[in-house]
Amino acid sequence: MRSELLNPLFIEAGALEGVGPKLMRPLEKLGLTRIKDIAYHLPDRFVERRAVSNLDEAGVGENIIVALTPSEHRAARGRGPFRVMAADEIGNICELTYFGRASYTAKKQLPVGEKRWVAGRVDQYGQTLQIVHPDHVASDPQALLGQQREAVYALSEGLTQPRVAGLVAQALGQVPELPEWIEPGLLDRRKWPNWKDAVLLAHKSSDARARDRLAYDELLANSLALMLVRESNRSRSGLPLAGDGHLRDKLTLPFTLTGAQLRSIAEIEGDIAQSSPMFRLLQGDVGSGKTVVALLAMLAAVEAGAQAAMLAPTEILARQHHATLMQLAAGAGVEIALLTGRDKGKARESILMGLLDGSIDILVGTHAIFQESVAYQNLALVIIDEQHRFGVSQRLMLSQKGRRAPHTLAMTATPIPRSLTLAQYGEMDVSRLDELPPGRQAIDTRVVAAERMGDVTGALARRLEGGGQAYWVCPMVRENESEDIAAAEARFAELKEQFGEDVVLVHGQLKPEVKDAAMERFATGGAKLLVATTVIEVGVDVPNATLMVIEQAERFGLAQLHQLRGRVGRSDQQSSCLLLYHGALSETAAKRLSVMRDTNDGFVIAEEDLELRGPGEFLGQRQSGMPEFVLADLAAHRDLLILARSEAGRILEKNDQNHTNLLLSLFERDSAVKFLASG
Repeated sequence: MRSELLNPLFIEAGALEGVGPKLMRPLEKLGLTRIKDIAYHLPDRFVERRAVSNLDEAGVGENIIVALTPSEHRAARGRGPFRVMAADEIGNICELTYFGRASYTAKKQLPVGEKRWVAGRVDQYGQTLQIVHPDHVASDPQALLGQQREAVYALSEGLTQPRVAGLVAQALGQVPELPEWIEPGLLDRRKWPNWKDAVLLAHKSSDARARDRLAYDELLANSLALMLVRESNRSRSGLPLAGDGHLRDKLTLPFTLTGAQLRSIAEIEGDIAQSSPMFRLLQGDVGSGKTVVALLAMLAAVEAGAQAAMLAPTEILARQHHATLMQLAAGAGVEIALLTGRDKGKARESILMGLLDGSIDILVGTHAIFQESVAYQNLALVIIDEQHRFGVSQRLMLSQKGRRAPHTLAMTATPIPRSLTLAQYGEMDVSRLDELPPGRQAIDTRVVAAERMGDVTGALARRLEGGGQAYWVCPMVRENESEDIAAAEARFAELKEQFGEDVVLVHGQLKPEVKDAAMERFATGGAKLLVATTVIEVGVDVPNATLMVIEQAERFGLAQLHQLRGRVGRSDQQSSCLLLYHGALSETAAKRLSVMRDTNDGFVIAEEDLELRGPGEFLGQRQSGMPEFVLADLAAHRDLLILARSEAGRILEKNDQNHTNLLLSLFERDSAVKFLASG
């Protein structure tokens, strides 16, 4: 139950003065639905302004406050701006420029012949001094002189800086005093203010101590929540799975397991032999052999008389896993079934009956495998591939299918920086596959300008003539008049004209049966070139494909580029990846492409991705069931994350329920803890 002390923070934003249904819409877009959200909506930056008596004292590009007297209103021509010509006290002329509907406001605020104090950035346009969209206009200088330092907030359409600043001021007036949960020694060492002072100060100053303290609070709440979930999972009763190896001994793998695979398998076997359920994350770079590790874990469960299920986010990936497992386990004598949303009628009924009577040992499928109608005789191990694509409720629905809490192994082919792993998966033990199978060669990656398209198609032709296969990835399905973005359908038409029926097309808007047929043709060698969107990012394994062309690669993030590149280099043949870019590259895009060119190591790429994109964009949709980080920046606050993990352990050891509950409630980790633990 939430402490009454926090009640003022959870009042709806609609209770603030001036907030009606119309204003709530843009506030909701920013997630600002309660007092707490607005109080924690910290400024992106601060504008520092200098008051000057005339424009001669101002430097070009400087933010100033100056008295100006309008002399003329110049109406907008066509789509041009509305201009107000104004003079300072010594006759210097400045043009105040407004676009769109702002001209109506400008006419009222800047009547001809009446002095006004104007705040804004002064620039030079030709020989004319100009302030575009002044930040503030006032008839009383005191109204502006108090805003020489002003917070600048993130906005959405329908909000202005003054409106947000007014709402923040109201929200801060509601912020209560809270008991201190950080021990005094740490506060003194860090010179951090108390919680309320930190919130107030963060809106008035760029003082890092206030923001760091608030970020630490959020990281501490997250760490406490993850530790409580871990504690809850360990306290539940699971089924010990001690396989005798008789099925695993029948496997004849066409490769030697890496040291990382052997280490991970040993960790998993040790976990599932315990009565408390395993909760482990298996991180593996593309091509590192996660599927084999998952198979060996599932066979150990079957040897112990139990069933295992493998959950994949897409039908393509589920079918790929099923085919791979069937091939690898051909000699083991286990029954492996596939269940997707497309399975209907007698085929589906047969699978459901086999799960219920125990004749199916391993089930592979999409979300269909945790539907209410699917019952297992003895599900004891759950493998969740591409964990970040599933919500907590989906994960729990599957985990509740067993007689006791099943062991859970989550897998991800997206290498995650260690700091994010700690924050995102702190309730899980982590195994890393950081070696590639022997015989795999590094993928030769090159960055190529689109002007060399002829050279690229020539290289593609040589690769196909030599018996190889290739991918060509575009960022969009079809052309858009408003944007110059490479489209898969248009590129498919061009390449088909050159290479004929050897080319197939796959994208997310195709009917499943059409998409599957194209994938099947490519996988079996019936087609040599697959043109696609990012739908092939995961779940496509064609060892004979040795060339990947990614068009307009500058539009993709590092993690996505790395995943796409990982579709090749899956055999002992030399593979290549060509990153085509259009036009001039931004500094960030150039850095991304150079990182891809210089390294094949997914964990190195993940760290670079975190630095370039920031944690919010890197994480994407949260999958651990906790809210996104609002205050903490994991790239900047890694030291605070380590500190928070340590302090969370001490708080739980002391069994400090009051402070724990207060902190979890404030950051809304309390309901997530209860929900996760309920499985």
